[in-house]
Amino acid sequence: MGFTIAIDGPAAAGKGTISKAVAAHFGFAHLDTGLLYRAVGAKVLNGAEPVAAARTLQAEDLNNASLRTADVAQAASRVAVIAEVREALVDFQRAFARRAGGAVLDGRDIGTVICPDATAKLFVTASAEVRAERRFLELEARAADVSREQVLADVKERDERDMNRSEAPLKPAADAIILDTSELTVDGAITQAIAEISRIVKP
Repeated sequence: MGFTIAIDGPAAAGKGTISKAVAAHFGFAHLDTGLLYRAVGAKVLNGAEPVAAARTLQAEDLNNASLRTADVAQAASRVAVIAEVREALVDFQRAFARRAGGAVLDGRDIGTVICPDATAKLFVTASAEVRAERRFLELEARAADVSREQVLADVKERDERDMNRSEAPLKPAADAIILDTSELTVDGAITQAIAEISRIVKP
């Protein structure tokens, strides 16, 4: 039997790090669905039309080193509000979720839209200020020319767009476990996430 774990949350809440650790703990495959939208966003920044970019996305497009930049993140958030883009990427995500060996998917609408019947659902969150500081330090380490104020503004702008879009808005599934990482260390957040999911998933 395959298990599907859906992990959602806003930018820089820690869901990516937690998802990778959860997948490793249970021996499941992992998909960062945000990379799909980042890859489409990157293509749009290079002149592609959003829907065409989504429909022609290839697995190798997810390995682009530029996908973690702030510009691509904003482009990803903009294309994610387009219904046709989301539809084009749904089948890929659902097929991954059905893997026989189990799967962990992280994103913004996994538990609500992509995999509403997931075995376990986790919603990872943190305050905008904490998330912006994490993102700033991450970008600073890459020598990006950004300020704390700009990163916080970007985080709030993205939250507003993600939470209020008409298609698949960012919100916890009704049966999701809420994990606030604002005051947690990385190890503490991972430990808590695995403990919560272990109560539900027993491979």
